[in-house]
Amino acid sequence: MNLKVNIAGVELKNPVMSASGTFGSGHEYSELTDINRLGAVVTKGVAFEPWEGNPTPRVTEVYGGMLNAIGLQNPGVDVFIERDIPFLRKFDTRIIVNVCGHTVEEYCKVVERLNGQDVDAYEINLSCPNVKQGALAFGQDPKVLEETTAAIKKVAAKPIIIKLSPNVTSIRDMALAAEAGGADAISLINTLIGMKIDIERRRFVLANKTGGFSGPAIKPVALRMVYEAAHAVKLPVIGMGGIACAEDAIEFLLAGASAVAVGTMNFADPRTMEHVAEGIEAYLKRHGLEDVRELIGAADA
Repeated sequence: MNLKVNIAGVELKNPVMSASGTFGSGHEYSELTDINRLGAVVTKGVAFEPWEGNPTPRVTEVYGGMLNAIGLQNPGVDVFIERDIPFLRKFDTRIIVNVCGHTVEEYCKVVERLNGQDVDAYEINLSCPNVKQGALAFGQDPKVLEETTAAIKKVAAKPIIIKLSPNVTSIRDMALAAEAGGADAISLINTLIGMKIDIERRRFVLANKTGGFSGPAIKPVALRMVYEAAHAVKLPVIGMGGIACAEDAIEFLLAGASAVAVGTMNFADPRTMEHVAEGIEAYLKRHGLEDVRELIGAADA
C-alpha cells in the first residue's frame, strides 16, 4: 500500500504534517509523539531577526477551538539554523520551514539564509502585517500576494508553499495570484480572525483584542476553501483547518488536497497526527484502495 505523496518534488512518506505554530520545531513533542511517523514537520514561523511577539494574555479557549495572538514570537533564523535543523534531522521526516516577515525584503533574507541549509521546502506565511502597506496582511491583496510570491521565488533554492489567509473576499483569487507569482504549492487555511470578551471584567480576553481562531469549529469553512482553491489552480494543495481525526483529513483529500496539516488538536492530544496517519491507512484497506493518491479530489469523480 502506498501512502507517499509528492509536494512540488518533495516526497513525503505519508500526507500528514504539523501546522505551523502548533508543533514548535518538535522539541516539546518529541517525547510525546513519534516524529518519524510524520510526512513532514512544518516549523513555527522563522523571521530574520528575533520577534518578541504580542503582550499577554495571548491565548484563550473558545467554543470549538481556541484564539491565539502569539504574534509569531521566534528567536530568528540564526538560532533556528543552529538549534532546530540539527534536532529535526535526527528524524526520518521532511522539514518545511515556515517563513515570516514584515517586508518583502525580510522574507527574501530569511529564504536566502536558509538556501544552503538541510531543509526541504519553505512555507511562506503571508498573513504577516505588511508594514509598507499600512499593516494590511500580504495575503489580503491579490496583486501584493503575486508580487511577493514572485520576489521570494526568484531567490528561493527550494520549493515555496504559499500559505493563504481565509480573511479575504475570494480564496480562489488568492490561489490564482499565488500560482501566477510562481508558487510551487499552496497551503490553507490560516486562522480566521476572532474575538472574546470577559463580560464580568468587561474587557477583551486577549491583550491584542483579536486573535487567530482555530480548531474543529472552522473545519467546514476550511474544507470549502480548500475545495475552491484546489479547483482553481494546478498546484499541489496542503489542506488544514480544524482537522481532529482521520475522517476529517480524508475529507480534505477528497476535496482536492494532496496533503493535510494538523494544528490545534496537537495541544489536546500530541499523538493526533499519528492517529490521523494510521486512520488514513486503515481507510484505504477498508475500501480496497492501494494508493492514497486515489483519494485526492475523488469527491468530484
